[in-house]
Amino acid sequence: MARMAGRRALFAVPVLLAVTFGVFAVAAASPFDPVKAYAGTAGLTASQDNLDQLRANLGVDQPLVSRWWHWLGSAVTGDLGDSSVMRQPVADVIAERIGWSALLAGAAFAVAIVLGTALGVLAARRQGGWLDRSVTSAAYTLEAAPAFWLGLLAIWFFALKLGVLPAGGLTDTASDTVTFGQVASHLVLPALVLGVSQLPWFFLYVRQGVADALDEDPVRGARARGLNERTVLLGHALRSGMLPMLTLIGSRVPELITGALLVESVFSWPGIAAATVQAATSVDFPLLAALTVLATAAVLLGNLLSDLLYGLADPRVGFDG
Repeated sequence: MARMAGRRALFAVPVLLAVTFGVFAVAAASPFDPVKAYAGTAGLTASQDNLDQLRANLGVDQPLVSRWWHWLGSAVTGDLGDSSVMRQPVADVIAERIGWSALLAGAAFAVAIVLGTALGVLAARRQGGWLDRSVTSAAYTLEAAPAFWLGLLAIWFFALKLGVLPAGGLTDTASDTVTFGQVASHLVLPALVLGVSQLPWFFLYVRQGVADALDEDPVRGARARGLNERTVLLGHALRSGMLPMLTLIGSRVPELITGALLVESVFSWPGIAAATVQAATSVDFPLLAALTVLATAAVLLGNLLSDLLYGLADPRVGFDG
């Protein structure tokens, strides 16, 4: 396990280097001017000398490779630079928002895995039944539904029509303090929407895996020994059927990140979505690079987690092979 994690860590280094350089290259080719975005309306009346001085202060007058190398050298020491659009250190921008994004993504992932597994097992147990047909049809429909559309639909139904859940934000409008109860109630809708948007893949993988496991000889042997159906289903078929789903976890991380950005925007959740949008539209090099590295690292960790979980669930898989 340690050797595999070490190999993945070494592999991640050139990947992260290439990704960060790509961010700077794309930003350099962008038609947006970071100086004008930073100056705002004041830039309309500023002299060219003032704009040139501001360009030098922001470091965007340097060649692409120089900007990237300077940022990389500072990042290695823990200095991610200053965000020109947020007017504060990049590390502070991320620290203020990453916790809320992680809370939303973690809750949504839990919803997708738990509901997807439970529905997949029930559907596989009665293949062709009404539950199997209904949930499978709904899963294929949800696969094509954008997360932001599901979010708007949830706001209309639960917040506006029924009035049982808040429409967005982190706390109530009249409150100036953050409490556990308010955060929990405001988390329900965005977490459910994001979780439901990821649920179809987990459901379909578990359903097919458990259905295939039920036809395998070990499961038939367990039934022949007189074990009850619950033990056969949960103790034998589910364990074997979960193996394909474990590999799905890493591949869904990019979709989870993308969906989280959309859901955060719809529900005004105070995560990294707003910072990402502003960094992209304002060509904020340091913030763009840091957020991209963060997303890339999350994807690499998700893939590593999938391999580790698969190896732990199936002893036949060698970690050091």
